[in-house]
Amino acid sequence: MSSAAVDRTAGWSRGALLVLALASTGMLAAAPSARAQEAMQAAAAAEPAELAGFDAFVETTRETFDVPGIAVAIVRDGEVVLERGYGLRDLQTRAPVGPRTLFAIASNTKAFTSASLSILADEGRLSLDDRVIDHLPWFRMSDDYITGEMRIRDLLVHRSGLGLGAGDLLYWPTTDYSTEEVARRLRHVPIDGSFRGQYAYDNILYGVAQLVIEAASGQSYAQFLQQRILDPLGMASTRFNSDTLRADDEIATGYAKADFKDLQPAPRMAWANVSGAGGLYSSVHDMTRWMRMQLAGGSYHDAAGETRRLFSEKRQQAMWTVVTPRAVGKAPVPELAPAMPNFSGYGEGWNLSDYRGEKLVWHTGGWPGMVSRLTLVPERGIGIVVLTNAEVGGAFQAVTLRALDAMLGAPAEGPTEHDWNAAFAAALAASRGKADEDWDKHVAARDARSKPSLPVADYAATYRDPWYGDVAIERDGERLRMRFTRTPALRGTLEHWQHDTFIVRWDERWLNADAFVSFVLDPDGKVREARMEAVSPLTDFSFDFQHLRLAPVETAQDETTADRG
Repeated sequence: MSSAAVDRTAGWSRGALLVLALASTGMLAAAPSARAQEAMQAAAAAEPAELAGFDAFVETTRETFDVPGIAVAIVRDGEVVLERGYGLRDLQTRAPVGPRTLFAIASNTKAFTSASLSILADEGRLSLDDRVIDHLPWFRMSDDYITGEMRIRDLLVHRSGLGLGAGDLLYWPTTDYSTEEVARRLRHVPIDGSFRGQYAYDNILYGVAQLVIEAASGQSYAQFLQQRILDPLGMASTRFNSDTLRADDEIATGYAKADFKDLQPAPRMAWANVSGAGGLYSSVHDMTRWMRMQLAGGSYHDAAGETRRLFSEKRQQAMWTVVTPRAVGKAPVPELAPAMPNFSGYGEGWNLSDYRGEKLVWHTGGWPGMVSRLTLVPERGIGIVVLTNAEVGGAFQAVTLRALDAMLGAPAEGPTEHDWNAAFAAALAASRGKADEDWDKHVAARDARSKPSLPVADYAATYRDPWYGDVAIERDGERLRMRFTRTPALRGTLEHWQHDTFIVRWDERWLNADAFVSFVLDPDGKVREARMEAVSPLTDFSFDFQHLRLAPVETAQDETTADRG
């Protein structure tokens, strides 16, 4: 993150189909300034013929999905075909988006982590087949067998046995745990499936991969990225986490629909403790350099024009080879049937699938207020990156597919053109409709006349989960307040729902993560445990409340000493 988003439907990953459901119709994004419009008109003459009408399509996308700003870059055969911003990077200042505007690229960072490991593998400092404990002797999963058999490659390919987003609350939306503290707490995160048995997207293991890079290189992850990837490629404006952003940087403000309806700015934040999963900020200008290197098999030209190599072609082919297969499902709406792949899988930091007979290498990114997608078509030498500053995946998906159609020679205009804006709008409407149905079922099952079993004060306590830590429920007059002690944004008020179940309404409404809190009583009428689950299916999966097992501190096992070991 939300990393960012997010693998919920075959063919899409974090920040895709589920994230598109976070948008709604409402206030339309502001039109670009007169200067921006003039710049687009001036550049249109230099566009390839196949991109005719592309600017108008992107503007329609912004309006359809209520996105303030979008940046797009397209490369082909080592050349930049298009590099452009649309709309506004900040609604208050009215500053326009440009090619050098910085966005959080979230889970698109994962490919940088994978590349870093490949560089170290080429140098003989590690092998992707090494056991993690050979580099991090203290590393532990909650299963001894998995601990002993986990290889570095397993950190990258989402087949560890952890459930979808398991442990994400250790960093999401922002916590005060260190990277190593997050990794050490993995020993308490439950295993939901079999090791290497199925695909389940996670972020937390990329934080472990980050620590492996540091152990093998003797540098911090930030230093390694800067010296071994960003500086050689000339990605001068790319930043490692938000705390390294500079006063003169051109930074986009992210926007989220609070309560799924009101567009609000989301606070700027960093995944400072799981940076390997999603910490980078970048621009489409810088990302053209990343894409061109990838499409050139790992080679690039330095400042003097000399050909250099970042990593070997052998390593790149390994990164682009399916390790974890994924089932190909049915399109969520008929309009999206043409986008569904024939195969789908995950390699080392990359999604792999096909479109119009071409292999795609791609990833998405989901972050509070920003979502994105980067797509490569290796056999055609094509790369497309779309960065946006609103939490609606339908926008970057529609723009990406429109660009793919154009660059692959599919009809760009006329009655045979596929209207991707309409297709993803239909998917959005369907997802919102399903969410409404889900809520209606909760309402129908509710006994609104029921009362809590205990006085309000008897629910107040410090609760402890083995992997997250302490969650405080405190009395505030006649109401209860919940506070995740390591997560400043997670503070809210408990409202009674029915019986011993409440709903926590978070103070930060842009989180869109209200959750049921159900208390279980022991035979003597005391609280034994509290369990949580998100109220809405539209909530980002990184709010993995369902994995928490909250017990009052006097009955919870104290793991503090073990976590320091």
